Amino acid sequence: MSPVRYKTVEVNGIRIFYREARNVGAPKLLLLHGFPSASHMFRGLFPLVAEKFDVIAPDLPGFGQSEMPAREKFLYTFENIARVIERFTEIVEFDRFALYVFDYGAPTGFRMAVRHPERITAIISQNGNAYEEGLSEGWTPVRAYWEDASQANRKALRAFLTPETTSWQYTHGVPDSTIVSPDGRNLDNYYLARPGADEIQLDLLGDYKSNVALYPSFQRYFRTHKPPFLAVWGKNDPFFLPSGAQAFKRDIPEATIRFFDTGHFALETHCTEIAKVISDFLGDQAGQQKTSHGFEH
Repeated sequence: MSPVRYKTVEVNGIRIFYREARNVGAPKLLLLHGFPSASHMFRGLFPLVAEKFDVIAPDLPGFGQSEMPAREKFLYTFENIARVIERFTEIVEFDRFALYVFDYGAPTGFRMAVRHPERITAIISQNGNAYEEGLSEGWTPVRAYWEDASQANRKALRAFLTPETTSWQYTHGVPDSTIVSPDGRNLDNYYLARPGADEIQLDLLGDYKSNVALYPSFQRYFRTHKPPFLAVWGKNDPFFLPSGAQAFKRDIPEATIRFFDTGHFALETHCTEIAKVISDFLGDQAGQQKTSHGFEH
């Protein structure tokens, strides 16, 4: 297995941290994390996929160990984050790659796929939503802020940023919470507690409405290009419902949907199982692509 290396690179004037296990000649796999985490959420997945794939996982701008520019210097929207990560893939020479998206990583990655469908070889969505029916009632206070961006509604969203809420996100829907390491959530809470991080995260919660507005565009991309698609879903997620996973089959009938008896952070409890499904799925796609191009008969 290639060793995991930890690097930074400047992208559009922002220092982006990433971890990589480069495997030259192997299929490329880009891992995009979600809220309120960073690429450390893939710490268990890396050794399980790095032998077969060329893997990179960046921290999104404002998250983890990537630079957190002041709000006056960088407008924290999903569009701007997607532009940075799109440019990041070009700098690290990820020309064609499979996309693994989780939570916030989904609207980031789906924007990239819509703009450059030729770069995407496959999509794996781990609780990364693109359908209205996938949004649970847990989004109600966020929707209230979308409809009325008052200070009162913004203040109400601060409940999402507390250490207690982070711990709840990690353990809700997990049959045995003792198998969830405290390392990930404690690190997430450390990053959330940095000066200025709270306002950035509130900005992004407010901007999430732009992702919902783009759902028809994402769905049109799925219908038009039909990328090989795998959903690996914690079925007890309090934010993204199983119906959101099933909905992908409307636009990609051949999509594979796999549910796991766990919550939002499915890798914390089912990393080995998900890695096996990913390896089988991407291995099948590679074999089919070779056959279709006449390399195997």
